[in-house]
Amino acid sequence: MSLERIFSEIDGQFDRYVTELQEFCRKPSIAAQNLGMEEAAEHLRARMEAAGIQARLIPVPGGFPVVYGEMKGKSDRTLLFYNHYDVQPPEPLELWDSPPFAAEIRGGAIYARGVSDNKGNAMARIQAVEAFLRTRGELPVTVKFVVEGEEEIGSPHLPRFVEENRELLKAEAGIWEAGYKDYQGRPTVSLGVKGICYLELEARGARQDLHSAMATIVPNPAWRLIWALSTFKNEREEILIDGFYDDVVEPTAEELAVLRDLPQDDEVMRRELGIDSFVLGLSGLELKIKHLLKPTCNICGFGSGYTGEGQKTVLPARAMAKVDFRLVPNQDPADIEKKVRAHLHKHGFGDITVRAYSNEHPARTPLNSPIVKVIKESAQLVYGQPPVIYPTMAGSGPMPLFVRDLGIPMASIGVGHSGSANHAPNENIRLEDYRQGIKMIAAVIDGFAR
Repeated sequence: MSLERIFSEIDGQFDRYVTELQEFCRKPSIAAQNLGMEEAAEHLRARMEAAGIQARLIPVPGGFPVVYGEMKGKSDRTLLFYNHYDVQPPEPLELWDSPPFAAEIRGGAIYARGVSDNKGNAMARIQAVEAFLRTRGELPVTVKFVVEGEEEIGSPHLPRFVEENRELLKAEAGIWEAGYKDYQGRPTVSLGVKGICYLELEARGARQDLHSAMATIVPNPAWRLIWALSTFKNEREEILIDGFYDDVVEPTAEELAVLRDLPQDDEVMRRELGIDSFVLGLSGLELKIKHLLKPTCNICGFGSGYTGEGQKTVLPARAMAKVDFRLVPNQDPADIEKKVRAHLHKHGFGDITVRAYSNEHPARTPLNSPIVKVIKESAQLVYGQPPVIYPTMAGSGPMPLFVRDLGIPMASIGVGHSGSANHAPNENIRLEDYRQGIKMIAAVIDGFAR
């Protein structure tokens, strides 16, 4: 059956769809600050119900509720959508050109914290289902929505939710939270995520900050933490923690072939990022392999002493660093945490406190999965060109709970673009990308049924 009527419905309702997205984005929902979470969850549940989707809030002990929606289709085949309604904190506020929760439209784009990551994608999927129901009166397949409220803080309670609701979440395939057009405007598809081990390291010195003249005889915890971090990685980008690479699975011939076929965007990406070169001067296939298929050791933040305006001569009492390791198959985040602790002890830094935050495994959907074929055909229909396929994204998320634990192949597509500025000031999506993103979901639902 042709999708023309559904696409026409989307075009006819698009102004309303945009208004609905703005309303959702105007509801702050910052899990890290416990700000507006219940209100945002209820807003999303009500929006699903208004679209004709049976929806409810499922309490999560110790965390924020999951918004679960389901709509039975003509066949028993089931497509699952995973999204999240929590967003990153908007700071630094002074770098936003409009208030982060104003959802202002300018230059053909909506600017708001969470509009790309991940409220735009959640709404696009609900609106695609609504367009189906308004034109055909039914769905060709069953759809399920899992929209959690803790993705931006590492989804700490989602594993228990998934384990306790295995039957409820059964599906043949799924669409992951987000996707983007690349620097050349081509739609992209990602078939996996890296794992993550996120740690906070803390070194302590005197009971309180001291005059910096005391640096002659009093240990400085900032230096101690810097010396400890310097043992993690060398200037050749080699991670020096014993056993770190032991479980890394080398790229397959098929994955390398896919990377070779990816567009060469090195120079465009470099200019957009405002850098002179990539690490180690990498380019071409080597750059793609390192970015997508290799693990990382990254310092996310470092704090100690006085960092305000002007001069203050101080010897800090405390130094803190936040470090994340992005992991690839078959690395285990709990194992990496143990190896980091052992590494610190081995090098004489056993006094440094280690606190663990996010621990998520890597996951990959096979390149030959049927859902990938459906997405390719749908992208050709909606965008007039095939999508660029990535075997994995460079980021992380709770995808392993669905791919590894539930056996659901997941692919990531969405309404963002290369300049969407996720997690940064002036996060945005373009209106035309949003329109196409809704149509893309409708096409995937239709293609999945066939």
